[in-house]
Amino acid sequence: MPIQKGAAVPRHTTTGVPDARVTVHPVTTDDGLGLQLTRFRRAECDDVVLLVHGLTASSDLFIMPEHRNLATCLLDNGFADVWTLDMRMSNRFPYNTEPHAHTLDDIALYDYPAALAELRRHVGERRVHVVAHCLGSMTFLMSLYAGAVRDVTSVVTSAVGLLMRVPAWSRWKLAYGPALVEGALGLSQLDPRSGDAAWFSRSGLFARLVSLAHPECDNPACHMVSFMWGTGWPALYSHDRLDPVTHDRVADLLGPVGLGYHRHIGRIVRAGRAVKYDDAEPRHARLPDDYLAAAAKGGPPVLFLTGEHNRVFGDSVVQEHEEMSRETADPDRYELFVAPGYGYVDTIIGRDAHRDVFPHLLDFLHRRAV
Repeated sequence: MPIQKGAAVPRHTTTGVPDARVTVHPVTTDDGLGLQLTRFRRAECDDVVLLVHGLTASSDLFIMPEHRNLATCLLDNGFADVWTLDMRMSNRFPYNTEPHAHTLDDIALYDYPAALAELRRHVGERRVHVVAHCLGSMTFLMSLYAGAVRDVTSVVTSAVGLLMRVPAWSRWKLAYGPALVEGALGLSQLDPRSGDAAWFSRSGLFARLVSLAHPECDNPACHMVSFMWGTGWPALYSHDRLDPVTHDRVADLLGPVGLGYHRHIGRIVRAGRAVKYDDAEPRHARLPDDYLAAAAKGGPPVLFLTGEHNRVFGDSVVQEHEEMSRETADPDRYELFVAPGYGYVDTIIGRDAHRDVFPHLLDFLHRRAV
């Protein structure tokens, strides 16, 4: 039975994935962070799928109970062993809101090798396909083309890959926002729930200021995530693509974030492509300075997926698909699907994504599962 608007959906619930055996698998990275894999298994399967979220999000994106979610669609369509990863950018952990010096390079170097090693310990040499969203897509491709992870059969990269093109307002926010928010406002993080803070607190006043610029709905969390990421009213999705329950709980799905990663993202935006944050950092010596250049050596098949109205990363994946196809002797390795009428994240969390988007993803995975 559909969940009614206004009904509470427990955070991190797995009720959206019925008829699967759910097990949790802790992962420890070489730089000392605890991550988590969650396995949804119905039967033995030669093709295993790993789902990866982006910054401020979590594995909850893929297991939402208010609509037919991606994990369930995979399980129902022949992929009977689905895993989700909560890496260090997950809003289930404090790592992305605490003061830290983590970069996207750390995620590429430490998180994915540890996660894939734990996954392989359970599935052996079976084929592994990865479906990743947002900065999960970028960092997984960084890890893949750096050679930190291997033996991946195919990749679906959603919303952004190794190229990054953002609207002018977003460029301005990345260039000046961290200094203004930390220095002028004295805030160490941005939180969609700031609208619930006390009226005269810094975060509460800031949230109300943001809401003044967003008359499109009455949800302060929706306004704040538009400010945090992207350019638009709203920026991350179209309201008519979401279930009302999803819109009500957007702060659960897209949580708070510290400003540490923004500096690396800003450097990537200035370069227009995924580059190392600090060329002189000895811990990252084995990583390439330019990840897109490293991708020229080839890799597994990739489906580039985005919405037609991606107001966070624009046509980044369209341009990357063109460039990767042009630079390889095997252009059929790279495919592109642009979902008509969709935006940045409603391709994953949209009410009808199971009808409009997921069949294209499933078709790609089925054709690569050989």
